[in-house]
Amino acid sequence: MTSTIHDILPQLAAGAAHTHALGFVYDSLDGDRVRIRAPWREDLVGDPDTGVLSGGLVTTLLDHVGGLAVWIALGRFESIATLDLRVDYMRAAAARRDLIAEARCYHLTRSVAFVRAWAFEDGPDDPVAAAQSAYMLTSSGGDRPAGEPAR
Repeated sequence: MTSTIHDILPQLAAGAAHTHALGFVYDSLDGDRVRIRAPWREDLVGDPDTGVLSGGLVTTLLDHVGGLAVWIALGRFESIATLDLRVDYMRAAAARRDLIAEARCYHLTRSVAFVRAWAFEDGPDDPVAAAQSAYMLTSSGGDRPAGEPAR
């Protein structure tokens, strides 16, 4: 039996050395929106006085969930590279709380995928940070016409 991208999402979310070290875990997939979680750990705190997770962890979480969203939109795994990642921090993360990231690939061209993502504790309507990103696709995109929207 051939695995689909949906079958391997948990492995893609946490299987790389850096995502495993950071403790990322697959959370869910709802349509084209994928979620991963970074469980709170003391060694990931940016400021010991506040107990808030590091801003670098937030950026890494948003970048990684964005890549997962690209693979969902493509319907397959392929090598991709982050071309551009803008992260807007809205507020400090809550102390001693897990952080969830959700992303959606909203547009695909033959060579670039465009993604929006959010990091939050309880829901995307109260984000810690929001990201806008672009990822380079390494394959030609097959017969997908340039400018075709993501599924």
